[in-house]
Amino acid sequence: MLEETIKWRSTYKPEEICWNEVAVEGETGKIYRANFHDRQGRTVLILRPGMQNTKSIDNQMRHLTYLIENAILNLPESQEQMAWLIDFTGLSINNTPPIKSARDTVNILQNHYPERLAVAFLYNPPRIFEAFWKVCILTPFNCFVFLNEFLNANL
Repeated sequence: MLEETIKWRSTYKPEEICWNEVAVEGETGKIYRANFHDRQGRTVLILRPGMQNTKSIDNQMRHLTYLIENAILNLPESQEQMAWLIDFTGLSINNTPPIKSARDTVNILQNHYPERLAVAFLYNPPRIFEAFWKVCILTPFNCFVFLNEFLNANL
């Protein structure tokens, strides 16, 4: 995984992404770094998928990567992880992010920023998530590394 991340960082160049490059995505308010930390001092990213209004998944992923890099830079010295608050308010069939977007998000987080997500809080999730959680809990395999961390987090 480390070799793949080194290769990814050398081609994707996440440290070189600048605001001007992702401003169109950022100005929507669908993902942003909060101006506060959680109780453990972690940087908080707020994701609002109900505000999805752009089409370019590549641009969306560059924006997400920019924010993850920014969140890491804003972590206190004693902290290496971040928290996510995912607010599903306003999510509808018309503005649901594509499955590819969700897959790419999981890929970036899981493969290139492992162990960076300490906890993810889901606010107002759609009812379909209930079935998803049950499947993930009852099956012998792990759906996602970060989902396991979320379910076992000391909240």
